[in-house]
Amino acid sequence: MNPSVKKWLLLGAILFFGAGLLASASQAPDNSKVNKGDGSKGAVTAGSQKTNSSDQDITKQIRASIMKDKALSTYAHNVKIVTQDGKVTLKGPVRSEEEKSSIAAKATAVAGESNVTNEITVAPPKQ
Repeated sequence: MNPSVKKWLLLGAILFFGAGLLASASQAPDNSKVNKGDGSKGAVTAGSQKTNSSDQDITKQIRASIMKDKALSTYAHNVKIVTQDGKVTLKGPVRSEEEKSSIAAKATAVAGESNVTNEITVAPPKQ
């Protein structure tokens, strides 16, 4: 076989398989199971966040405290914090029970123990 033809066949194969890898890598993971609870009637979601300044300030203070803690995972930094009339709901996955407790403690320090509902879950370990 002509070396020039081999080169073009090899280049074509690389492009074909490379495009397939890129397409599969760019697809977002399906986390619809994780978000199913948000679809139930009466579920607290980000859309439930009140727009009054006191509720927004509570959420902002808790988020700042979480983000300052560099020991927390990306999962923990992205938990949902929803404040409604001074009552805080924490939702989403974290990597460990320690992270779950740490975030709850940060929210309690801002909003008070009786004002925090912790619905955070611990995600299964990465495989």
